[in-house]
Amino acid sequence: MTKTVSIGTPPIEIRLRRSALARRYSLRISNADGRVSLTLPRNASERAALAFAERQEGWLRTALHKRPETQVPTFEGSILFAGEETVIRAGEGRSVVLRDGALHVPGSPEVLTAKLRGFLKVQAREKLAEASFRHADQLGRDISRITLRDTRSRWGSCTRDGSLMYSWRLIMAPPDVLDYVAAHEVAHLIEMNHSSAFWKLVENLKPDYAQHRHWLKENGAHLHRYQFSP
Repeated sequence: MTKTVSIGTPPIEIRLRRSALARRYSLRISNADGRVSLTLPRNASERAALAFAERQEGWLRTALHKRPETQVPTFEGSILFAGEETVIRAGEGRSVVLRDGALHVPGSPEVLTAKLRGFLKVQAREKLAEASFRHADQLGRDISRITLRDTRSRWGSCTRDGSLMYSWRLIMAPPDVLDYVAAHEVAHLIEMNHSSAFWKLVENLKPDYAQHRHWLKENGAHLHRYQFSP
């Protein structure tokens, strides 16, 4: 069960959520709608949780202020693709085409976002599959399947049966950032944790992973600012 409280002036609304798995307080700003949530251990004091949130008010306001405004892709507008601002132009035929540094999307404005989303998902599957199997081969591991979702809280995941899941929005990030996430998830095929041994595996697969991890932390919210039709 969740409860909403507020701190500061003007007030910041925070949803409190108890979790039996939580060992400490955790503040999160949703990439989807900018809502703030505070997870606390099941038996933790609500007063102490509120005091924790108040101590983090400065960080919260800065983070909320830096959140990018939502954007609906339009013709002659632009979208991030492989880390570059790419112009969207009216196209011909039936398929979206990347040509001369622009994405040419056929059809009317009413179908633009749906067609663009479909194109991005196809591109993401191709690039993520290539990167995942390349890293898995290096580790001598098998991948059972790869799925794509529009996740908000994580960029990827790995299960014990070798199934990998990724956010298709990674295709908007620079290619090396996408490759880092693939290396990260593939490393979990051996180490299902974030121990020093795990990070050593990631480093072996992607020696400069730290800078790409940092890019994602600093810019990941921008990949979620685009709104697409279902």
